[in-house]
Amino acid sequence: MIGKDKILDLLNSVLKKSRADQTEAVFIGGENGLTRFANSAIHQNVSERNSRVYLRAVLGKKIGVASTNSLIPEDLEKSLANATEIAKNQKENPDFPGLPGKADFSQLNTYFERTAKFSPTERAEALKRIFDKAGASQLNTAGSFTTGDSEIAVINSNGAECYQPLTSAYLNLIVMGENSSGFADQQSRDVGQIQVDDLAEVAIKKCVESKDPKGVEPGEYQVVLEPSAVAALVEWMNYIGFGCKAFQEGTSFMSNRIGQKIMGENVTMYDDGTDGSAIAFPFDFEGVPKQKVALVEKGVAKGVVYDSISANKEQKKSTGHALTPDNAAEGGLALNLFIEGGDSSLEKMIESVKKGILVTRFHYINGFLDTTNALLTGMTRDGTFWVEDGKIKHGIKNLRFTESMLKAFSNVQEISRDTKIVASWWEDVGCIVAPAMLIDKFKFTGKTEF
Repeated sequence: MIGKDKILDLLNSVLKKSRADQTEAVFIGGENGLTRFANSAIHQNVSERNSRVYLRAVLGKKIGVASTNSLIPEDLEKSLANATEIAKNQKENPDFPGLPGKADFSQLNTYFERTAKFSPTERAEALKRIFDKAGASQLNTAGSFTTGDSEIAVINSNGAECYQPLTSAYLNLIVMGENSSGFADQQSRDVGQIQVDDLAEVAIKKCVESKDPKGVEPGEYQVVLEPSAVAALVEWMNYIGFGCKAFQEGTSFMSNRIGQKIMGENVTMYDDGTDGSAIAFPFDFEGVPKQKVALVEKGVAKGVVYDSISANKEQKKSTGHALTPDNAAEGGLALNLFIEGGDSSLEKMIESVKKGILVTRFHYINGFLDTTNALLTGMTRDGTFWVEDGKIKHGIKNLRFTESMLKAFSNVQEISRDTKIVASWWEDVGCIVAPAMLIDKFKFTGKTEF
């Protein structure tokens, strides 16, 4: 950890040298350790320490961005000069409202020292317990265990000044037999909350129970989706629909539907970066405090998230969802997604299924088939089961689904009370919090031979 004072002093010293009308600096840095394993043996252990500073220079309404991973003052000044030169050669952006000013943001506990200090040896000792448990059932394991700390700071010449230290731990695990597999994972800012033994038991149980899977014909089925499966669907919905760019371009399933019912009344989705029960992060990469944004409320489309430029296009204010300066053209993106829980449970859902399918998770999802209807396709993976008369009967071979999420989330019959933090690619600054769901008439369009 470099520390708040050193980072802010360094960035401020660079901004003082700026000849631009407005200037912004974004610091992202930290150290992460990664232990990968396969065939129940660690095959890779790496540690990376890196920092990157993005500098955004503004001349009128012309914007230039440059970055460097050198913290030497002279190199930062060169990057700032590059950003200024780039701005000189840009076209004006008529929607640019100016850099945000100073604002107060939520004070959140996002740093746990035991996570930052968690060593490769400690990761290996935890994985050894998994290997032993799987080995007792003659099963193999694969996956990864990451721990680390990071720091993010945003300052600009209009007075914005934000800093947040972060830690993150993530364990993902696949247990494999001859013709079956099981999956479990967990993410937390506090490594002490990672339930290593419980995760191993879940993955082992799924692998054992899905042994010798049987084939099932494609068609519409009642499905029970575990939280990881629900989160994978909503992650893609976020890419194609909950951000302002797709909404303003008219390619989003939210476009021209605000105020209309697009899902079932029991479905509510929102974004809240200030909820400390998940992977919270209080401000965006422009230094704007994150707001709680209702996306879908009781099935009704309510709104999308914005950064400063996209919000100004609609005479609105940013909701605090700007990405890093190099990705500013993508507009705002929801990084702290929540799907509201219900009053059921995974066990109760399974018990209510006459004939249907239990899905642990999806992969290889493609959400660009028909974005205006949120049409997705993808595969089941690592634990797909046939459920009959309220009981899990046996594993089944993997299936491909092709389904509109507007239809799927309009057919939600039950939602679990319990929710799970599900990691995504932006794991240091957010996650997806999802329940399990029982959905009727979910369409599978293909099958595999394994």
